[in-house]
Amino acid sequence: MCNILNWVIFLNIIDRGFKEFVLEIKSKNEKEIYYNIRRKFEVIPEETKRSLEKFFDNFDYWGKLDVSNDVYEEIENKEICLYNHIDDFIWLYDNLADYRSKKTLYSILNNWYNYDFALSASTIEYMYDDYFDLDLVKCDSNEVIVDLGAYIGDTVLSYIKNYGKESYKKIYCYEVTSSSFDILRENLKDYKNIDFRFKGVSDSVGLMRLVDNKESTSANTVVSDDEGDVVVTTLDEDIKEKVTLIKADIEGSEVAAIKGARRHIINDHPKLLISVYHSNDDLWKIPKMIYEMDSSYKFYLRYKSTCVYPTEITLIAI
Repeated sequence: MCNILNWVIFLNIIDRGFKEFVLEIKSKNEKEIYYNIRRKFEVIPEETKRSLEKFFDNFDYWGKLDVSNDVYEEIENKEICLYNHIDDFIWLYDNLADYRSKKTLYSILNNWYNYDFALSASTIEYMYDDYFDLDLVKCDSNEVIVDLGAYIGDTVLSYIKNYGKESYKKIYCYEVTSSSFDILRENLKDYKNIDFRFKGVSDSVGLMRLVDNKESTSANTVVSDDEGDVVVTTLDEDIKEKVTLIKADIEGSEVAAIKGARRHIINDHPKLLISVYHSNDDLWKIPKMIYEMDSSYKFYLRYKSTCVYPTEITLIAI
């Protein structure tokens, strides 16, 4: 252990912080990790605790948090992920292509474990819009874009604002909420070559049922249901032409959508802009899936949300 610690001292501050974090996690058993998180949670301000409780109640991706009823599922889920997958996070850290991404990963995990809001605040994206880091994502007039979770057209409008009206050949917009789909079509009616598809995207063709989110229609999800009324397809089945960019923010269905786009990823090597925050495991699982399909991809992480609990985390794979 002493030799490892001596080695850590000679690393840069980001590497050193992450390696020390890894040593901390690896030195503890599951219960110790859980109770460390609980102790750190107990000392954050009461107002912040209430805010987190409300957030996890409104968006049920990470588990419930209800202090008055002694429910700490969200903390339990973080502990399980850290304990079982610290080696997967090491793999991800080693495969991130810039130190901005490495610091972002370290800040997210340190937020989970230590409620370190200062570090997560230091990595919030302010310069660029969601998905479109202009230092990384280069686009031109030949782009064939797939927008999974197109919502009301906000991502497409952001793309056009950043790259221009002539910066694509075609855009496929997938959306499953009818009210959002109507607004999507209205918002983008004046733009050329937009293909609107009222479908979900997964790893198989079939039917699913829409589950409304009480806080926002942007967070509606789909669940397997043979009697559902949401048509679900795969990108490999639904789009036959070459695609150059896939954006996915589909409320926890990203893993299945990537599986269903395997042929496009292997053959077309599209730029991938994928939300990796709808479960704790998505943060490491999705880049590993992409790497196993095509090991030539380079990975970057950006996030743009509150520093109290980082969400809106985007994996940029190029």
